[in-house]
Amino acid sequence: MPAPRKYPDELRERAIREVRSTGRPIAHVARDLGIHKEALRGWVRQAEADAGERDDRLTTAERDELRELRKENAELRRANEILKAASVFFAQEIDRPRTRPSR
Repeated sequence: MPAPRKYPDELRERAIREVRSTGRPIAHVARDLGIHKEALRGWVRQAEADAGERDDRLTTAERDELRELRKENAELRRANEILKAASVFFAQEIDRPRTRPSR
C-alpha cells in the first residue's frame, strides 16, 4: 500500500504550472506555497518527463506499467514455485512401488 500523499494533487498541479509558466526558480515557488523545494523539483521533473521533455526519467505511465509488470512477475514466480513443488510431489507418488492391500 503506497504511503499517503503529503500534498494534495491540486497543490501539486498549481505549483508545477507556476514553475513552468512563470520561469521562477523552484525554491521561490516552493517557499511561497509552503512546499519543500526538493519535492517540487521532483514534481517538475516528472511533469517534464510526462510531457516528453526529459529522457532521463520514466513517464508516469511507464512507471505504472513497470510496477504492474513487476507485480505480475512476482505472482508468476510464486505460481512457478508451487507448480515445481507439486510436480516433485506427484513424481514421488508415481515412483513409489504399489503394494496390494492384504485381505
